[in-house]
Amino acid sequence: MARSDEFGDPVELEAGGRVVAITNPGKVMFPSVGPGKEERTKLDLARYYLEVGEPLMRTLSDRAVLLERYPNGVRGTSFFQKRIPDSAPGWLTTTTVQTINGTASRALVISDLAHVLWAANQGVLGLHVWQFRATHPEEADELRIDLDPSPGVTFEMTREAAGFTRDLLAELGMVGFPKTTGSKGIHVYVRVEPGWDSFAIRGAVVALGRELARRHPDLITDRWWKEERGERVFVDFNQNAPHKNMFGAWGARPRVGAQVSTPFGWDELDSIDPEVLTIDTVPARVAERGDPWELMDDAECSIAPLVERFAADLADGVPDPPWPPQYPKMPNEAPRVQPSRARRPD
Repeated sequence: MARSDEFGDPVELEAGGRVVAITNPGKVMFPSVGPGKEERTKLDLARYYLEVGEPLMRTLSDRAVLLERYPNGVRGTSFFQKRIPDSAPGWLTTTTVQTINGTASRALVISDLAHVLWAANQGVLGLHVWQFRATHPEEADELRIDLDPSPGVTFEMTREAAGFTRDLLAELGMVGFPKTTGSKGIHVYVRVEPGWDSFAIRGAVVALGRELARRHPDLITDRWWKEERGERVFVDFNQNAPHKNMFGAWGARPRVGAQVSTPFGWDELDSIDPEVLTIDTVPARVAERGDPWELMDDAECSIAPLVERFAADLADGVPDPPWPPQYPKMPNEAPRVQPSRARRPD
């Protein structure tokens, strides 16, 4: 069995008014980062989060997270951890989250930066964030537009789809805040005014995706089944389904180059390159440009126009598109079977 000091003696870091010990600080988490493709360690990851702590906490504070753990770095095995064990430090803030089938779990709540460092010390390379605040679990306050490129779609096409998304949101009196996914997609977030739940927000994104696909049919699709998408950008409305979570802003992705899911300004849309946004480069961006999401909490939007469009479609006989397979059958839902396998009428 490996000794606790195999990768160096623990290093203590101060965050959130606490001292957090980073054990095995020299353990390599990312094997190929930066111009010379140097290795980056667990301690490097923890220090990165300290450098971006202010914008990170602005988006993560009071939110429950699902942990994606890579105890031996990105080239090792990984697993998702929703339940925080009783053996965890007593100062950790937790909350109870429910899966769609009613299973309860004790999840971590990011109440200060020390919680992020604790997670980093567990080998977490992915904080997947719920769309509600732990203090108000009955309401969802984030509408999340996942622009997911199908095979064959270039990042330039995804950029173009993001621009069309921004424009449609503006028409509806809504403000979108984009970020890279840390890979090939783009996420656009909207801060939602109080009073809505995940069901309503999902319906709003269904309506938004339908309108984007109607206006730009060669570029954007709202088709749930992969066989129908073609080489187009898919608006993944089901990322807003109740109990869903999404990779958080400023988080380091489990990629060998330590790419970061990075918020950016719309003025950067044509030039943003997700491959160069890493734990090495993002802190300097923040120091130079500030936080592009700084004003998100001041930009609460009504989703009523989109909710009304979704309701009007149902009234006209347009079914709710399929939900993810682990969800129970929903009212007004289209058949949950891919078209090529659907039984044809005699």
